[in-house]
Amino acid sequence: MDMAIPTSDAALAHITLVHAEACHFCTDASETLGEMATEFALDVHAVNAASDEGRALIAEHRPAMSPLVLLDGAFFSHGRLPRKKLSKLLTERASTMQGARHGI
Repeated sequence: MDMAIPTSDAALAHITLVHAEACHFCTDASETLGEMATEFALDVHAVNAASDEGRALIAEHRPAMSPLVLLDGAFFSHGRLPRKKLSKLLTERASTMQGARHGI
């Protein structure tokens, strides 16, 4: 079985944070993602909900509240960022990537 070795870019978790003005959950999510970026390979892209890109993402994913958080382009959460869930997912992802690099 031939497995491609992931590149450093493939190992990155691409997170899109669609935030609104004066949103404390948005501020909290931004700060949390900044902290998590010191532990995990994250590429965080912040998008203002009022921008064209933000409105398009909101129309596509229909979050009940802000912020909208996407992981690799797929819906992850809305509202208060579920830190433990994200940390667990990123830990599992890193473990999988590490195993793939070593042929496990």
